[in-house]
Amino acid sequence: MAKNEPVRLQKFISQCGVASRRKAEELIAQGKVKINGKTAVLGDKVTPADKVYINGKRVVAQNAGCRYIMLNKPRGFITTMSDEKGRKCVAELVKGVGDRVYPIGRLDKDSEGLLIFTNDGEFANKVMHPRNSVYKFYRVTVRPSISEEQLIKLETGVEIDGKKTAPAIVHVLVQDKENSRVVLEMILHEGKNREIRKMCEAVGLEVARLKRTQIGGVKMGMLKQGDWRDLTEKEVKAILANPIVNGRVI
Repeated sequence: MAKNEPVRLQKFISQCGVASRRKAEELIAQGKVKINGKTAVLGDKVTPADKVYINGKRVVAQNAGCRYIMLNKPRGFITTMSDEKGRKCVAELVKGVGDRVYPIGRLDKDSEGLLIFTNDGEFANKVMHPRNSVYKFYRVTVRPSISEEQLIKLETGVEIDGKKTAPAIVHVLVQDKENSRVVLEMILHEGKNREIRKMCEAVGLEVARLKRTQIGGVKMGMLKQGDWRDLTEKEVKAILANPIVNGRVI
């Protein structure tokens, strides 16, 4: 979207993280939205120069022209915007966004959960850069069971391709002896390709399911698989917030 290109009012309100498009349409229909002092109607468009108010409170864009999207990626999709082999990619799931956005980092085809998309390159670089230590939370189901020794190895780091992984935080959430499986929460701030799968394989564990549930201070919550939504301004800031203090989640 060009910097000063007009957008529908309900889309602008949604991008600001104030309300969903449907809720924004309701607010407009109820006469609760004003543009430059004039009561808005459905069909109105705005530019970043316009002053939008809801119930008398100014609505300000997070960053004019920038979008920040949360997607709950299902298994079976690769994290790319196109694929020469014709495989299903996440681009299909964010077609309705209306802006050209790109994923920050990736989840492999067999993994699921939280993906963040944006067209803000500076923000994406901050999230990806190792010095910012943006923690990612994963719910990992492994088989057949896990020993104290294996837990310690995962937490202190294992050698993969000649290099030792950074220390991780690992919690046992469920021990299902009847079905020979254990559910772990693994918290990492590295983002190497298939890192969790390789870490588990290195200590003799088989990963049956892998789901990312949180990035930085932002949780995926109840977002349905395959659905996306705009992040609020507060959530955008929270992605770069550190939710770990002295090895504990806050």
